[in-house]
Amino acid sequence: MTITQKGIVRKDIMSRSCDICGKHTVTGNKVSHAKNHTRRTWKPNLVNVKTEVDGTTLKLKICARCLKSDYITKKV
Repeated sequence: MTITQKGIVRKDIMSRSCDICGKHTVTGNKVSHAKNHTRRTWKPNLVNVKTEVDGTTLKLKICARCLKSDYITKKV
């Protein structure tokens, strides 16, 4: 299911990605004071939420930023 314009973009390819904005794990370097480079990852703050879309209940993984922005309404 795909709804554009900050809607639900349901992707089953990445487990750690937001279903609304597509934010996902990013890799880079941790740099110490001595300029030593070590690989590290940054993970998004994902929350499992039940919501209702077109009359059907879905469980989505969304980031906290999208949850705060009221892109979806939680089904309680």
